[in-house]
Amino acid sequence: MNATTPTFAAAVCIGRFQGLHLGQLAVIRRALALAPRVVVVIGSAFQARSPKNPFTWAERVEMIRLALSADEAARVGFLPVRDHYDGQRWVQAVREGVQAQLGTLPPGQTVLVGHHKDATSTYLDDFPGWLLDDVGSQGALHSSAVRDALFGAAGHPLEPALAALVSQVPPSTIDFLRAWAQLPCYRELGTEWASLRAEKALWASAPYPPVFVTVDALIQCAGHVLLIVRDRAPGQGLFALPGGFLEPRETVYQSALRELHEETGLHLLPADIAHALKGVRVFDHPDRSARGRVITHAHHFDLGQRPLPEVQGSDDARSAQWVPIADLAAMEDRFHDDHFHILDSFLGLTA
Repeated sequence: MNATTPTFAAAVCIGRFQGLHLGQLAVIRRALALAPRVVVVIGSAFQARSPKNPFTWAERVEMIRLALSADEAARVGFLPVRDHYDGQRWVQAVREGVQAQLGTLPPGQTVLVGHHKDATSTYLDDFPGWLLDDVGSQGALHSSAVRDALFGAAGHPLEPALAALVSQVPPSTIDFLRAWAQLPCYRELGTEWASLRAEKALWASAPYPPVFVTVDALIQCAGHVLLIVRDRAPGQGLFALPGGFLEPRETVYQSALRELHEETGLHLLPADIAHALKGVRVFDHPDRSARGRVITHAHHFDLGQRPLPEVQGSDDARSAQWVPIADLAAMEDRFHDDHFHILDSFLGLTA
């Protein structure tokens, strides 16, 4: 499309905006040029803070608003959307959220503004009925570079890192990052960022990018699930399912039981745990783990209504505890990686 394109009733922009840069701002302003009303969809909306998702969705909204003029900001609405790691559910959530803000518009009156930059942009083709305005490349700008500069400066003077971003981000974002770096989480995330960088450096000489295989155990009992609190980065201090890496001489089932016992002390008779197994699902979204490409096999066990067995955190777990299923939905932003979504997949927490 070009500048002579007629005005649409509404425009939609979709992104994570985890470090607003000038390319993203250009996309939003293109949407504002095409329609009087714009909805900016904020992805990964309810994740726990991590080096990849350091900013809450409300903080990202603030970054965008600060970069717009008052007149522009008055025409923009924001829609936070969680990562369902399920394409159909995610598209449905976006459509329903946009409709809730804009109402039902005639066909051809909604334009989706974005850019097919790589495989992560295929979602742009998942909205039939919305016309696509591909704005093309906005330069070699990436939010990951903003985050790397920010966390690389943790423990060091921040101003040189911010100065290096001047050509990539709006001035208001520089000011936002300067203020945000005063939060206690900044140094903690900087430490985790450095830990992840060091871990990935160990695999830098591998002939192919590594693909890790892990296991997780979802133990359900009397209206509760068994969770650990992680004692190591990544995700130190966050809730997670008991689990870990697949051992070379184990099946995924054997690894799941071993990790369960090592991290929680839970031990049941082999026949009891085998009878309790209700299903195994593979979670393999390319972006599910901060470590890189990690494919996990989640085992769902239901122990019925028996009294809750005693558990105690050990190994990689700071603690282990039984948590009421009814409490899980309010804990979404306290989970490591996609573990909330694994629970959601089995238990229907957000249905």
